[in-house]
Amino acid sequence: MVVDTQKNPAVLSLIGNTPLIEVTRLDTGPCQLFLKLESQNPGGSIKDRVGLAMIEAAERDGRLQPGGTVVEATAGNTGLGLALVARAKGYRVVLVVPDKMSTEKILHLKAMGAEVHLTRSDVAKGHPEYYQDYAARLAKEIPGAFFTDQFNNPSNPLAHQHTTAPEIWEQTGHRLDAIVCGFGSAGTITGLTRFFRVQQPALEFVLADPKGSILAEYVETGKVSATSGSWAVEGIGEDFVPAIADLSAVKHAYTIDDAESFGTARELLRAEGILAGSSTGTLLAAALRYCLEQSTPKRVVTFVCDTGTRYLSKVYNDNWMFDQGLLKRETFGDLRDIIGRRFDEGGVISVTAGDTLMTAFNRMRNAEISQLPVMHDNEIIGIIDESDLLLKVESDAGLFRSPVADTMTRQIETLAPAASMETLRATLDRGLVAIIEDDHHFYGLITRFDLLNHLRRTIS
Repeated sequence: MVVDTQKNPAVLSLIGNTPLIEVTRLDTGPCQLFLKLESQNPGGSIKDRVGLAMIEAAERDGRLQPGGTVVEATAGNTGLGLALVARAKGYRVVLVVPDKMSTEKILHLKAMGAEVHLTRSDVAKGHPEYYQDYAARLAKEIPGAFFTDQFNNPSNPLAHQHTTAPEIWEQTGHRLDAIVCGFGSAGTITGLTRFFRVQQPALEFVLADPKGSILAEYVETGKVSATSGSWAVEGIGEDFVPAIADLSAVKHAYTIDDAESFGTARELLRAEGILAGSSTGTLLAAALRYCLEQSTPKRVVTFVCDTGTRYLSKVYNDNWMFDQGLLKRETFGDLRDIIGRRFDEGGVISVTAGDTLMTAFNRMRNAEISQLPVMHDNEIIGIIDESDLLLKVESDAGLFRSPVADTMTRQIETLAPAASMETLRATLDRGLVAIIEDDHHFYGLITRFDLLNHLRRTIS
């Protein structure tokens, strides 16, 4: 297929001018709350604006030459915005992404032709694996590289000062009392502050900050904490204050933990039909708190920062939410609490004795698991794992069409829910998966990973 790289794709003209809609089904107290749907940008997030602004500024001043390479450290969305613009213009794109980022974001980046370097998300600035330091190092090593450096790039806030802010001002009919913002690279809050300092000096800015980030504390005390925590929300929260940050207009700051952020994002979908990411959950939770605290009506705006389609494996995956302790589930005080995928919750992937080995293989592959219970009328009658499959089909791939019944292990050992941790460990140490069952009632399987995850949760 021939691509004319001398022309920009028309999709770039769709960046910006996103809709503003009112929240109608969530309790906003005496206030009207509006959502700026940045998820409607062609790349799916507010960062499309920044990607376009930084690339075009670098082209104008010569920092980015034809055939050059764009390098950035990103939580994913800035990378997607940069990849959208830079790949369309024929540039190589190299991105450094922390390893807590969603699979959907990483696959999207790679699909657009970006080169992705995964690095640790549990280290701080100054560590060689810290994503910003890693990207800066790559930019120095790659000939013709332009390090966009969103945390220090003046085009970042300018994008919002010149596009996002005027759009909000016009869409609200010049009647606006507060804006609720998150803070990652500080571009949005800084750009909006500059615009509204002139147009509406009395406007209140509200900071929504993940628990573990230092920014809410900085707003409240003026001091930068020496330590930060960790959080699962992507794209906002920091362990430092970027040089481009202007927080002078922030009047309120709310710290929102992961459980509230993820839960609010899910509620936004159920109540308003808007599929949004985890950072939107943080912003909306803070906005709702602010609105409910008001005694007089106010018009408030916050953002749907990006689309929730890139968080289906996290925010909208009950099993992942349970694993992270972000969804509450019934506890029993026995081995059932360690089961990662409970049968009575519909979480167990299984096969029947009459299913083919190909069906079993496909279910293992799709669910990224290595064994399946074999069920009949809600009772477990056997188990089949990847070793069984390999042994069966290694010499004749045609046997993928044979039934599970011919290969499954029928002699299964089960543990009662009341069995001890020592008994569980002994089962796992023998290389077996623990099958939790009593009185022909199957509860689920416990793998080594499930036990590790359980132990991790006890120290969280």
